[in-house]
Amino acid sequence: MRGEIPPGSKVSETELATRYGVSRGPLREAIRRLESRKLLERVAHVGTRVASLSFDDLIEIYHVREALEGMAARLAAECMTKAEVRGLLDVLDQHEQQQDLREDTAYFQREGDLDFHYRIIQGSHNATLSQMLIGELYHLVRMYRYQFSTVANRPQKALNEHRRILEAIESRDGEMAELLMRRHISSARKNIETQYAAHKAENLKSDQ
Repeated sequence: MRGEIPPGSKVSETELATRYGVSRGPLREAIRRLESRKLLERVAHVGTRVASLSFDDLIEIYHVREALEGMAARLAAECMTKAEVRGLLDVLDQHEQQQDLREDTAYFQREGDLDFHYRIIQGSHNATLSQMLIGELYHLVRMYRYQFSTVANRPQKALNEHRRILEAIESRDGEMAELLMRRHISSARKNIETQYAAHKAENLKSDQ
């Protein structure tokens, strides 16, 4: 999730068993769970690798997220209970206490109920939308969200965007909640595009 083992890297059971001091049984169970979450993938004649998305695939997903999570935010403003809204506020208060976020170096959200986006999607009370957004690509998208959030000034900005979205939901302003969520995800996508362009330019420069 943190990118310590880069996307596309081959996973060695022997190396992992030695690194973590565990037997093959629990290790294989862990690998199976990661495969079910689409974070690892088995490739014929290659073995198990950390899952990866091409740049184009990732950008396509962000365009879809912008539209669908915007819709989820609008529905959440209309459908979330007061208790659910309070729970969302508690999540952001917890995020604000994270040391890396305070230092503005990273913004890592744990999965499920501790994930701001997950809570809003659930708060839409739309089963079809929930299945589309937190189905098989959920954990893979989380991995990329984390890895691209470690950019100076982006973590605090993202938290502030989350708070503005919550304010719109709390005010039951579905139109504003959708607009702010779409802008939030669009900003994240542009951040990825900027980092990719810089990385590509650096590689080109080093090849010359």
